[in-house]
This record gives sequence, structure tokens and C-alpha cells, in this order.
Amino acid sequence: MTAPGDITLGILAGGRATRLGGRDKAWLEREGIPQVLRWRQRFAHEVGAVLVSANRGLARYAEAGLRAVPDRVGGELGPLAGLEALLAQCTTPWLLTLPVDLVGVNECLLPTLWAQRSPSGACAEDEDGPQPLVALWHVATARPAVEAAIAAGDGAVHRLQARLDMARVRFAGVRFGNLNTPDDLRCAGIADDD
Repeated sequence: MTAPGDITLGILAGGRATRLGGRDKAWLEREGIPQVLRWRQRFAHEVGAVLVSANRGLARYAEAGLRAVPDRVGGELGPLAGLEALLAQCTTPWLLTLPVDLVGVNECLLPTLWAQRSPSGACAEDEDGPQPLVALWHVATARPAVEAAIAAGDGAVHRLQARLDMARVRFAGVRFGNLNTPDDLRCAGIADDD
């Protein structure tokens, strides 16, 4: 495994959360810990830096000791715009991306992605299928590919990963889950009024 200083954790928290009435998923609390801080803590010993792709409440991230980077490109590019912003600010050779609304990841996520990566990186697949935003990116390779996808108006992260020939890593028996709906929140033990 590479040294933690070679990897930045990039938390994707720039979405609008329309199915949750616009609630900011980064600050949803599970067991008293906001999602964005949960992921920072979880990977603290595996990465050298943390960036958060966010488009609102930037001061709140700074107060929590996090560096938030807003989207730099407009349009309907979804997570690709957040990925572009993270890559632009990343100073390490590798970027591990995670959506802020994941429910959980297994302990061996990063070591497994690292061990099975191609030269351009690796993306995860759990029991629910491909999880393109759970991925390890080789920064120098990904930057121009993301720029080309943006120029083409193609916001599909899975197509970008196919063009980069990133390794698909299957996590058998694992479900990362996500917090997209009020039912998801209830299942994860998050109060409706958080």
C-alpha cells in the first residue's frame, strides 16, 4: 500500500438532495456524528489530506477544519463537476472519492482498490451494482479526461471510468448503501428533523 501522503480523500457533498427536500446530507447526523466528519474520521489514518466538494455552507466546513471546494463548471454535470473541482485542488498523486451520503464502507476499501487498480485507478462495485463515485483516481490521468468529458457535455462518471480503463473492483457481500430518501434516513437511524 502506498503512503497516506500520496492519497487525498475527496468527499462529494455538492448535490442538491432533492429527494430529501434539499437537506444538506453532509451534516446529517448518525450517532451524533455528521456524515462529512464521519468520513474524515474513518479515513484519517489512510490519507494525507481531505477535500470536500460542496456548493453551500462553505463557512461551516471551515469551522469544522475542512477545506471545501465549490464546483468550477456550470451546467447539468452532476457529480462530474464535483470531481473536476476536487481534481483541480488535489496535490497528491491519487484521489479517493466517496459520496457523503454513503451509509458505510468495509475496512479494506482503500487497500483493496489500491491492490487491484489499473494505472488510471479503480472503481467499486458492491452487491447493489457499480458504485462509480467510490473510486480511486490517478490524478494526472483523470484531470484531462474529466476536462474532455465536460467539454463534450458528458456527465456520466461510469463512461469516464470506462474510457480511462479503470479497474472495476467487486466487494462481494458488501452494500455501501446511501441516504437518498426519508426511508433511507429512518433505516440508518437519522431523525427526520436533523
